Parts: sequence; structure tokens; C-alpha cells
Amino acid sequence: MLRRLMLGGVVVAVALVGSAGWGQAQVSVSIGINLPAPPSFVIVPGTPVAYAPAVPANYFFYGSQYYVFANGIWHVGPMYNGPWVVVAPEYIPLPILTVPVKYYRAPPPPWKKWKREAPPHWDPAWGHEWKKAHREYEKEQKAYEKAVRKEAKEQRR
Repeated sequence: MLRRLMLGGVVVAVALVGSAGWGQAQVSVSIGINLPAPPSFVIVPGTPVAYAPAVPANYFFYGSQYYVFANGIWHVGPMYNGPWVVVAPEYIPLPILTVPVKYYRAPPPPWKKWKREAPPHWDPAWGHEWKKAHREYEKEQKAYEKAVRKEAKEQRR
């Protein structure tokens, strides 16, 4: 009898622990974007990233995910209307980070002084550790700026 009681307790404990693993806890945030339908996208030239020019937000699509940059924070969602989760800067794909400022529909005020044809200056905002981890970003940014200068020079000819 004691053995059955112990075995029953183990089965109940396993069932409780197992069911906790089956359900995923998801924390989503409201970012103030409520679209009634998927927006139209346009590819950002020279990138695999698309942006939504009719959406009054920094709204992008890349790699089957939707990205929004609002109030200095990146959000990602699996569908055009979320659910949105906050993403740490080091997890934002490089192609998203190299999108030029002019494709951000709601750029933060400090960005107005930056070159619209160049990507945002992420490293001052995210610090030395981010820059160290994203040396590739820095190379991409320099290559992009060089290509823009070359194109401008050719257009002047």
C-alpha cells in the first residue's frame, strides 16, 4: 500500500513538472502599432531587408520576422501585428543594422544630424562592448559609406 502511494506521488509529481515544460511563457509588449492588415513593403536597395513606407514607425521585415525600432529599443514579432518582444541589440541581424537612416520612418531626433544615406551610428548608443562584438558591422558600415562616396563621385562626372 505504501509502495502504491509513493508510486502515485511520483506519477503526480512527474505530471506536474512535465506540464510546466509543455506551456511556454511568453511576454509580449505593446508598442503602439495596431495594423488592421499586413503593410506593403519595399526592399531597401542593396539589402535583403524590407521596410514599410506607409507605416509611421521604424518597421522592417527580414528573415521571416518583423522588426520595429521605437524609443531606442528593438522589438521583434513573428507576425505583422506581433506579439512583440524586446530584443537586445546584440541579437539584431546585421542586415537590419545596416539599413540607412533615410528608411527609418520615425528616426530619433539625434539622427537628424546624421547622413541619411548611411546606417545609424549604433556603437555610441550601445557602448564599447557592443562595438567590440560587432566588428563586422563596422566593416559593413565603412564599405557602405565608401560605395556611397564612389557613387556620388561617379554621378558628378
